[in-house]
Amino acid sequence: MAFTHFDENGKAVMVDVTEKEDTEREATAAGKIWVNRAVYDAITSGNVEKGDVLGIATTAGIMAAKRTFELIPLCHILPLTGCKIEFSMNAKDRSISCRCTVKVTGKTGVEMEALTGVSTALLTIYDMCKALDKSMEIGEIYLCRKTGGKSGEIKNQCAKRR
Repeated sequence: MAFTHFDENGKAVMVDVTEKEDTEREATAAGKIWVNRAVYDAITSGNVEKGDVLGIATTAGIMAAKRTFELIPLCHILPLTGCKIEFSMNAKDRSISCRCTVKVTGKTGVEMEALTGVSTALLTIYDMCKALDKSMEIGEIYLCRKTGGKSGEIKNQCAKRR
């Protein structure tokens, strides 16, 4: 399979999707942040000085997904029809997992929007809590699944290990 973001001379181009049919498309991405005990306890008790960490991270993730085309140079502007950010807390390893699911009816997929949404949500947690812990780690960011378009449903087989 050839890369689609390069022309015959190797120059970067935005993929022309003019002739593609509109289809319902959805993508889910996931990621995780590990924090120290003080941050974990502050988030779960709602005592972070800057405010509602997960509420603000949710808003940031949605905003980022909507503006992915401004951050990733060759992404198309997409009129998202849905974006959902979900968090789950794990006290055992003091981690916060994030999932971002994005939907659109269009000519191209929303994988980049889901990945941007989850990344920004996790970065927002870091930003809001860095006064308590500058050693937080963000990782395991990956596309879980996507649907729609000519490739249909794709599930990340590596995700089974997580």
